Parts: sequence; structure tokens; C-alpha cells
Amino acid sequence: MKKRYWAILVIVFLVGLDWAIRAPDSRSRQLTALIEEHASAKLKAYPYQFRVIKVSGETGAATAVMSTPRNVDVPAFKVLAVLYPKIDTRNPSDPAFIAVEQLLGEVQAEARSIILAQPGIKAVRWELDRDWLAAHYIEVPAR
Repeated sequence: MKKRYWAILVIVFLVGLDWAIRAPDSRSRQLTALIEEHASAKLKAYPYQFRVIKVSGETGAATAVMSTPRNVDVPAFKVLAVLYPKIDTRNPSDPAFIAVEQLLGEVQAEARSIILAQPGIKAVRWELDRDWLAAHYIEVPAR
């Protein structure tokens, strides 16, 4: 019984430590809330929620690091296949695929614009949302 108790205690500690390390700070949470508050209906309805992971740099010239489900290592078609499973994402000339690919770019640009409009934020850097990708069984490239 004692071994099981300690094993559970260690697991709880490790989960808590992982959360504390990766939890966004208050500024990041505030900026993410602003995305939700100022988003268009299109962005609010989008199946992936962009968020600010962290803010780095000097006050007045800070960079907001934002989550994204795609980059050059994870092509849009893989992400779009999860977000829009009824669309043929293997056919790049399919009008439906082209439309959702453009929509992804539009909503990502809108989320970026909302953050860049905030005082003190001078740049946005995108970071691949590895947790979201892994949760949706999309292969995540090594760092």
C-alpha cells in the first residue's frame, strides 16, 4: 500500500510540475482572452483556437509567442484533414480544400493582428502546437 501511495504522489507531483513549467503567465492568458474578445465570428467559430503561449522581451518591444497547428514541418493539409475531415485534403486543386486552406491563413492572420494591436507587443513568433498535434495523432517532428 505504501509503494502505491508514493507512486501516486510522485505522479501527481510530476503532472503538477509539468503544468507549472508549461502554464502560460498572466500576460499570456490576458492576451489570449483578448483574442477571444476581439475575434470576428469567423475566428470564434474556427475549430482551432490560437493562443499566446508566452511573452518575451522588453516592455514596449515584446514578442508574443503564439500557438499554431502548422508550419513547414507540419503541412496545412495534415492539420486541415483533422479540422475538416469531410474535405479531400490530398487533392490540392479541390475547391473545398483551397477554401479551408485560405480560411486557415485568414484566421491566423486575424489572431496575429489582434495581438500586434496590443500595447507593448511589437512582434509575433509562431510556435508549433505540439500538444494539439499529438492529441490529434499528427506526427510531430523532433525539435
